Amino acid sequence: MTFDATTTAADVLAGVDLTGRTAIVTGAASGIGRVSAAALARAGATVVAGVRDPAAFDLPGVEARRLDLADLAQVAAFAATVGRADILINNAGVMACPETRVGPGRELQFAVNHLGHFALTAALWPALRSGTDAVVVAVSSNVRPDAPIRWDDPYFTAGPYDRWAAYAQSKAANALFAAHLDVLGRPYGIRAASVHPGAMLTPLQRHLTRDEMVAAGWIDADGRPAEYFKTVEQGAATQLWAAVTPSVAGVHCADCAVTPFRPDPADAARLWDLSARLTGLPDTLPAPAR
Repeated sequence: MTFDATTTAADVLAGVDLTGRTAIVTGAASGIGRVSAAALARAGATVVAGVRDPAAFDLPGVEARRLDLADLAQVAAFAATVGRADILINNAGVMACPETRVGPGRELQFAVNHLGHFALTAALWPALRSGTDAVVVAVSSNVRPDAPIRWDDPYFTAGPYDRWAAYAQSKAANALFAAHLDVLGRPYGIRAASVHPGAMLTPLQRHLTRDEMVAAGWIDADGRPAEYFKTVEQGAATQLWAAVTPSVAGVHCADCAVTPFRPDPADAARLWDLSARLTGLPDTLPAPAR
């Protein structure tokens, strides 16, 4: 089957047997995270959903555990409950929110979209090592080669806050993170890729007004999405495709295909070091036990 922008989660996993494999999906309470978790469970995987409110989560075949990516102590506590991970889909995210600070003054979008997932992946490293041909998928966006990282002011403390610039930085960070993680993990059989799921209407737009979305051309005056918008089933397809396609590693993907975008390796390594300093975590991942 040829996959493209119209491919759905069900299409990607048709005939795929994930029995015996464990998948972790963050942000699985709604949107493409929920679709991904459900599709992985139907394919036979043991699926753990990282959500902020497990009591409100109800998805057959999927176990929910509390995960607040803005709280690094809670991230560590979640990871401590996971003994094995074959698939990690870092899907959770926040977009274009008002200026919000968490922890020791971290800007929310960078904290949740990037730093929380950075810390989660590091904490899950033993579980990923215990997996078989483990893969980490970072859900990024339509990043550009020149997408900026504010190396000296990642939290937007030195000037006016720009919610869209903050979002763009966090999504660029997702792609850079996956690129360097693939370099670090490849000697141990752990691979990583970043994906752009495409445009769709989900709770990710909760911080945007209807008028803003109409002005952006995302919806019309009656609330109908633009023609290029995907369904949520289509939006979940690329991250699942990256998770189950062994040849996809160290690349950025969209529409169930590899894109020409390649993060700068030097920037990817630099961001890894910066992220370690900002989270207080080691800047290296331990080698597998002999």
